[in-house]
Amino acid sequence: MKRKKKHEEHVDESWLIPYADILTLLLALFIVLFAASEVDAQKFKAISESFNIELQGGTGILDQSAPVELDNSSPFAEIAEEGVTEELLEEVRAARDRKELMEFQEKLESYIADKGLSPRLETELTDKGLMLTINEGVLYQSGSADIDEQANLIASELSELLVSDPPRMIYIEGHTDNVPTAGGEFDSNWELSSARAINFMKILLENGDLDPQKFSATGYSEYQPIASNDTAQGRAENRRVEVLISPYQEETEE
Repeated sequence: MKRKKKHEEHVDESWLIPYADILTLLLALFIVLFAASEVDAQKFKAISESFNIELQGGTGILDQSAPVELDNSSPFAEIAEEGVTEELLEEVRAARDRKELMEFQEKLESYIADKGLSPRLETELTDKGLMLTINEGVLYQSGSADIDEQANLIASELSELLVSDPPRMIYIEGHTDNVPTAGGEFDSNWELSSARAINFMKILLENGDLDPQKFSATGYSEYQPIASNDTAQGRAENRRVEVLISPYQEETEE
């Protein structure tokens, strides 16, 4: 009879050690990812609550479910809360502020288009705020600071568009070209530009919904030109009244 075959040698199981190490590493990775998602969820909730307080309550842009169910006993909760910094809230306020100024601009642009006042009235959103430029011929006749009946109506209608809650700082600025006043009502372009700004502001403030404490009027004479005074076109562009609607952030800094 044939001899029985020897028992086969045991299979080498040394591969199990690196395999177990890989599984351990993967498990650790999943734990880290889950922990990170918990931090983000906690941070999302904290930021959402803070943002909505800043946005004066109600349904805010972050009023939605957090991406992961939250566990109040999470060891990462304290870290997440610390993530809501004052700098972050300032960025939120600034973004909200700019959005409101954009809405202001849309209302003004709609009014300008409806009244056929373009390009005599123009708007521009700048770092200083929303600028409304009223070019020559809309409010005043050459060399005059008197506002006629038609211009008075435009000023009254614009006043309705400047109402905000809370009220913003609004700066009225008068500008002229460099042609000296000669024998008229005003001795210099300083007086002329200042009178134009003040007269326009006075009509705006006939609207009881505007706060006079938030207004100022300044005359800059010929010293802040936006075009060359060497041409008739440039001088016409320099003769203007500007209305600057200030950001809330800038008021806080002041």
